[in-house]
Amino acid sequence: MPIVIEMKADLIEEFIELPETVKVEVKPPMVIVEGPKGKVEKKLINPRVNMQVKDGKFRIYAKNASKEQKMFIGTFLAHITNMVRGVQEKFEYQLKICSGHFPMNVSVKNNEFIVKNFFGEKIPRVLKLRDGVEVKIKGDEIFVRSMDKELAGQTAGSIEQLTRRNKYDHRIFQDGIYITVKAK
Repeated sequence: MPIVIEMKADLIEEFIELPETVKVEVKPPMVIVEGPKGKVEKKLINPRVNMQVKDGKFRIYAKNASKEQKMFIGTFLAHITNMVRGVQEKFEYQLKICSGHFPMNVSVKNNEFIVKNFFGEKIPRVLKLRDGVEVKIKGDEIFVRSMDKELAGQTAGSIEQLTRRNKYDHRIFQDGIYITVKAK
């Protein structure tokens, strides 16, 4: 059985400078970020990692932190940074509609993304859109926008997955919807 040696630091802390237009509130386990574009909430749970807002800075810290707590601090820091950026400017994914064999009809109605006539199918493929995501179609391009980076990425991935077919040679049958630009 291997011997595990755990090293601990006295205090590990990270800071995020908050813009004046952004307000962050910590109500464990929820972190609520409000800004000019709206409000984003996320549940961040770790009993040994503490978070607080003070003097226009968001502070994440852990006393006697192990490698695991350092990992959680980095993860929480990335989530909060994305939330602060999202309430200032929305994250956007772009997708391209490619239909070479059959003309696809793509539309958005009543929080549903609908693909009709994909490879001549009679039954439309439908994806239910989550709250907080905007999907717009302009010609053969689709734009997915949201304040939550994870939600925008998951929706774009689900749209791409909606038109995936595994039984065909992808070099010949390139019909489908594909992500062309990811949010940065």
